[in-house]
Amino acid sequence: MNKAKLLLAAAEKTLLPIFTEIDAQVKQNIKKVLQAFRHYRVGVHHFASVSGYGHDDLGRDTLDKVFAQVMNAPAAAVRVQFVSGTHAITCALFGILRPGDEMLAVVGSPYDTLEEVIGLRGSCQGSLKEFNIKYRQLPLTPQGTVDWEALETAVRENTRLVEIQRSCGYSWRPSLSLGEIERIVRIVKKQNRDTICFVDNCYGEFIAEQEPTAVGADLMAGSLIKNPGGTIVTAGGYLAGKADLVEAAICRLTAPGIGSRVGATFDQNRLLFQGLFLAPQMVGEALKGSHLIAYIFDKLGYEVNPLPQVPRQDLIQGIKFGSKKKLIAFCRAIQQNSPVGSYLDPVPCSTAGYESQLVMAGGTFIDGSTSEFSADGPMREPYAVFCQGGTHWTHVAIALEAAIEALR
Repeated sequence: MNKAKLLLAAAEKTLLPIFTEIDAQVKQNIKKVLQAFRHYRVGVHHFASVSGYGHDDLGRDTLDKVFAQVMNAPAAAVRVQFVSGTHAITCALFGILRPGDEMLAVVGSPYDTLEEVIGLRGSCQGSLKEFNIKYRQLPLTPQGTVDWEALETAVRENTRLVEIQRSCGYSWRPSLSLGEIERIVRIVKKQNRDTICFVDNCYGEFIAEQEPTAVGADLMAGSLIKNPGGTIVTAGGYLAGKADLVEAAICRLTAPGIGSRVGATFDQNRLLFQGLFLAPQMVGEALKGSHLIAYIFDKLGYEVNPLPQVPRQDLIQGIKFGSKKKLIAFCRAIQQNSPVGSYLDPVPCSTAGYESQLVMAGGTFIDGSTSEFSADGPMREPYAVFCQGGTHWTHVAIALEAAIEALR
């Protein structure tokens, strides 16, 4: 047995108690989804779809109610018309913010794809900046955590919205726990009860038994080709939170006066319901894979985030390679052990919305799906790769064996 196989065998044995805990968490989240399906009497008639404007789409309207209950939110809007999580987040920001308002990011810099939305780089065409919406961010501490002391006095009279990015994204910081999100909301509301607490929930759904809307967040958004789509939803995103805020955001997707009452689902209703049902299990498999990655690469001497055997707050597992060559070699090994496009060779290239070139391994059935096993990283120091997703932790193990050999 070679070194990679021996290391994987030891990792699987060590992580077995954690895998068992994850299975127990999956069971609780599936129970929550089932309760919502039963409550709204989901049946095959909800899988039918209407065309054109999408008026009176029973499946779409019922899915919104089911999703809201699962997310412990007053309302939700689940739409295939959202092209990405960034699109859903953008609709939320433009739906709520008005000229003269301020948006405050409290977890350092936002994810790369939001920089042009805000107007931090690029031409600012159609950005918040062009609409005279102010932006400010609260830097993280040197340890990469929320600056709690600074947050206590950070909210101003015109701070209309506080942006809370749950996941680490491409930054080397801990992702936020629900307890930390709840603490942020409490501190913000203490300063200005009217300030809206908005959570970018991408990669965070079904990590715990609750979601940010259950601990005080006013609104959150995410992508359906991440956690809540269960790896089978072909496109889309969601909004969940207070009913007036969800409607304000969805009016930016459609139009004022139309809002959430339209939007054909293009015969996707069955997949949307089924994806939600599968989501807790798929998230559980991805969590097991992230623990496996952290354990293996920590043993190999690489810096990893999160650390091995610590509770996860999202699906992302980072590895610092410190080498452009190693980053590319890792992604090539993952691509070669993907079910789709295994013959392709990942190369760094420019990608819409990102400042740095990216190298991506994504042999997924749904293009860009990061609920399926994938890995990517920006071509900049410290040359870190960010792994996410996985329909089976055993698939992650097979790909890791190849990656270990490639790095040698």
